[in-house]
Amino acid sequence: MIDEAVLMQRARSGDMSAFREIVEQYKRMVYHLALDMTGSPHDADDVSQDVFLRVYRSLESFRGDAKVSSWLYRIAINVCLDRRSKKATMMMELREDMESGEHGMTSDNNATHPVTATESRMIQQHIDIALRRLTPRERSVFVLRHYNDLSMKEIATTLSVTVGTVKSTLFHAIEKLQKELSFYKKDFGLGER
Repeated sequence: MIDEAVLMQRARSGDMSAFREIVEQYKRMVYHLALDMTGSPHDADDVSQDVFLRVYRSLESFRGDAKVSSWLYRIAINVCLDRRSKKATMMMELREDMESGEHGMTSDNNATHPVTATESRMIQQHIDIALRRLTPRERSVFVLRHYNDLSMKEIATTLSVTVGTVKSTLFHAIEKLQKELSFYKKDFGLGER
């Protein structure tokens, strides 16, 4: 494997094969981060494409202060947050349109998803719901730490915050998740004694 600094330098010089190698080397990492952040394979595909498009457009801005993976994490987190913000705006506009009767559509928010047979899938669904209830920063920190095994320092670099902020945010995220998933303690007899 070629040194990532050399690869980035070649890509910045316009070497398309170097850029393709960067994409190949990091596409799984970016996809899995996007999947953890969005909870949707379709959205994760879209985010991944957006990330590498931004990377290509931003090659000149890469200063080499951080690892390429940290830079890509930062871009992926920003794309996910931008996408989340746009979706929220679109949902508000759709709700306003429906309330004003412009489209003559009825809302069926009670559509149910098929119930899965396995306990692990059900638990994962509860975790995903709990993760969606975190603030964007809390979710980013939690996902980077527990799903991607980044160190506190790497997360701080990725999100352009201090290590103390990362620790505090992670603490609050875990606290909220424990509260959201506390019924598992009761279900499995794990409550306080």
